[in-house]
Amino acid sequence: MRRVFLVSLIAALPAAAHAQVTAPSAAKPVAAASAAIPVDRVVAVVGNEVILWSDVVNSINQQRAAGLELPKDSAAQAALARDALNALVDEEILVQKAHLLKLDVTPDEVNRSVDDQIKRVRSQFQTDDEYKNELKTAGFGTPDEYRRTLYEQFYRRALQQRAFEELKKTAVGRNVSDEEVQDAFDKNKTQLQAAPATVTFRQIVVAPKATEAAKKIAKAKADSLLEEIRHGGDFELIAKRESMDPGSKAQGGDLGWNRRGAMVPEFDRVMFALQPGQISPVVETPFGYHIIRVDRVQAAEVKARHILIAPTIDSSDVATARLVADTVSQLMKQGVPFDSLVARYHDPAEEKGILQPFVRDSLPAAYQAAVTGKKANDVAGPFELPNPRGASKWAVLQLVSVNEAGQFNEAEVKARIREQLVAEKATRTLLDTLRKQTYVALRL
Repeated sequence: MRRVFLVSLIAALPAAAHAQVTAPSAAKPVAAASAAIPVDRVVAVVGNEVILWSDVVNSINQQRAAGLELPKDSAAQAALARDALNALVDEEILVQKAHLLKLDVTPDEVNRSVDDQIKRVRSQFQTDDEYKNELKTAGFGTPDEYRRTLYEQFYRRALQQRAFEELKKTAVGRNVSDEEVQDAFDKNKTQLQAAPATVTFRQIVVAPKATEAAKKIAKAKADSLLEEIRHGGDFELIAKRESMDPGSKAQGGDLGWNRRGAMVPEFDRVMFALQPGQISPVVETPFGYHIIRVDRVQAAEVKARHILIAPTIDSSDVATARLVADTVSQLMKQGVPFDSLVARYHDPAEEKGILQPFVRDSLPAAYQAAVTGKKANDVAGPFELPNPRGASKWAVLQLVSVNEAGQFNEAEVKARIREQLVAEKATRTLLDTLRKQTYVALRL
């Protein structure tokens, strides 16, 4: 029987947009919010497996951690519990179907996701003691217990996804009527009319470049660290001591699992050429100078560590970058293709195509000021992007769309609603068919 977990620490994280645009941080462990349950009970049987009341509580607590407000009246609370139970039944059916189809997930695949999640969570705490205390607050005795929890959850989720993707190949689409689309539109119209003002944009970020003298000093430092490693120095300890990559320094340079194309080309090329345990020569990229060690290799993926030594950037370098950004702004206004400007001027460490809508009031002050009074296709900037970890950069934006509060395109919204309803109907039909093929008894 599968283990019951009263707390889930898996959180879906939004993709980072731009270094200066704030996004929710990686989820920290969240303690279950409900009162302790003195006696557990079976609330459903699916095939040979059972679902317990504590599973339902766990599911609701996950939703509460993501922002769900519990309803006040008992009838609505009971309906929420039934919905949570039915979702758990669907998930268990998919897991069992995956086993019947002989679908599987390799330990390396699961461990990669687990490693990434633990890395994100651990980065939220300054010390190991703080991290371990938070885990205990969430109900985990040790980090190993937390890891085992994550492993089973990621494993089950991967099986569910794999089974669903396989079954979708033979799923039959369902028609959606205009009346259904209109009804869904009417139900959401109030929310659309209350939608805040948003903008979408793409950008070119110009980073200051180090002088040749500064690069020479950084290269010499990287060379000396490479010699230390080759003479028996501990790579991870040296990374913690010397690396200038704030994202991996505390983890001994650990970059987790990466597929081809995830890193800048210069880094990518060397990383995928190394064998497990091998140390690279000093590698130059736009970030500075790297020493790379590959820990593990599997199909199309590499788990690696690195040490970064970045050249010093001074105020004159920042001033030069501002002049370059002025040039970019003028060229953009003259209609020079965006892609050619990106190739020549854009900092590869930054996002260039930010096409998802941003709520204007939630943008950092520099972005808010830049887009004020602008309309679609206008160019904004350059403006300064303060960088607490280094020298300021300069951004030039091109507005893609500008929507005032409550403004929306009805035809576009209805088209998206239709696509969503078609997908939902196909999914529900697929799951209902699987239920008919599986013994399911609900006892809630």
